[in-house]
Amino acid sequence: MDAILAFFTFIQGLGVSVMMPIIITIIGTALGAGFGKSLKAGLTVGVGFIGLNLVINNVLGTNLAPAVEAMTDRFGLALNIIDVGWPASSAIAMGSTVGLFIIPLGLVVNILMLITNTTQTVDVDIWNYWHFAFTGSIVAIITDNIMLGFAAAIINMVVILILGDITAPQVEKSLGMPGVSLPHGFTAAFAPIAMFVNWVIDKIPGVRDINIDVESMQKKFGVFGEPLFVGTIIGIVIGCIAYFDTADIAGSVTTILTLGVSLGAVLVLIPRMAALLMEGLLPISDAASEFIQKHFKSRGKMYIGLDSAVGVGHPVTLSLALILIPVMLLLAVLLQPLGNQVIPFGDLSTATYMLVLITPIVNQNGFRGLIVGIIVLAVGLLISTYMAPFQTQAALQSGFDIASAAGSANAMISSLCDGANPLTFIFVFLSNLNGYLCVGVTGVLAIIFAIWNRSRILKEAAELHAQEQ
Repeated sequence: MDAILAFFTFIQGLGVSVMMPIIITIIGTALGAGFGKSLKAGLTVGVGFIGLNLVINNVLGTNLAPAVEAMTDRFGLALNIIDVGWPASSAIAMGSTVGLFIIPLGLVVNILMLITNTTQTVDVDIWNYWHFAFTGSIVAIITDNIMLGFAAAIINMVVILILGDITAPQVEKSLGMPGVSLPHGFTAAFAPIAMFVNWVIDKIPGVRDINIDVESMQKKFGVFGEPLFVGTIIGIVIGCIAYFDTADIAGSVTTILTLGVSLGAVLVLIPRMAALLMEGLLPISDAASEFIQKHFKSRGKMYIGLDSAVGVGHPVTLSLALILIPVMLLLAVLLQPLGNQVIPFGDLSTATYMLVLITPIVNQNGFRGLIVGIIVLAVGLLISTYMAPFQTQAALQSGFDIASAAGSANAMISSLCDGANPLTFIFVFLSNLNGYLCVGVTGVLAIIFAIWNRSRILKEAAELHAQEQ
């Protein structure tokens, strides 16, 4: 057992940009794509992840985060919970007891669900199993029961895998990624909210007819509607609010223009990095489809579960994200009377990941995407405030250096990823009432959800089989 645990700990420590090429190569070879072709596909995916991380963390984080901090200082915002960002959240999750076992445990759960036809997704994105560990580690802390923590992590994964199945057809249509689903513990958790809000909008005369077609607007405005110009303009507007200073016009203008060009670069570079990811995944997706058709005709369609990063390059998602990032700061201020104490900082770029599944669900409608985005951000800020004491306690138990991340050892920390996760909130809220109640209620609901999904999968498989006759 120690050797197995050490192996998975080693794999986990490689990071997504190294781990995914290894996994993609192994899976591609096993599916019959050939070692050379699979290795090239895996390395291409790795390059795509490195590129995305460079753009999101270095270009976006390095330039946008200081602008938000400058706006915070300029307007004197009194928010005392620090958003330390998803890298800190993942470190906290994987540093817990649940995190040590989450990868082998998650693989077993996925295999069992595939065998029982309760999921169509082969979730190879094992790095992001940390989202399930995050939920489980906090439940374990609240209940002082590690087994309840493991149970919560498993139930969380079951629900997310099914959400990945349900949204996969929309991902295929909107993002142009056949055979791919996005069972991402953070991104998929917002899909039910998007579905509900989209349904409500459909019932409102007049409002349901509003459609801001971002891609059509880009064509209508010609070169000035292209992502490069849109990002640059948004960056200049944010820069003016954050930095313009009549006492130092030359210096502030330089900073503002730098921010503008940087955000313009983000809207150009992210789609190109996402295209690299898709380029690497297509051979594996094709091999998987051929393998399923050859060996599991009665199983129907199967999906490869990937990191939601593959979808951040959609023009609607990117445009909405750049609009919603400053809106996030405004919401943090406006929601103070309702209890928000979180200052968005480390996870500013996670607005992009929140929107990855929202965009397909609202059929690329920019208006609906904006409405859903504002709702999930508002709810997320309140949830992350509620989660702060538990996340801080989890950080202390995992040995996380709060002083370095938040500037004070006595500070309270949270994050938007996964501190603002509505599914995690449900587990934590119920655990506060009673740990066994939490696992019992969510477990029963997950079983019902899985049975329904099995029925849907078998029906879909029967229809596909009939069409092939």
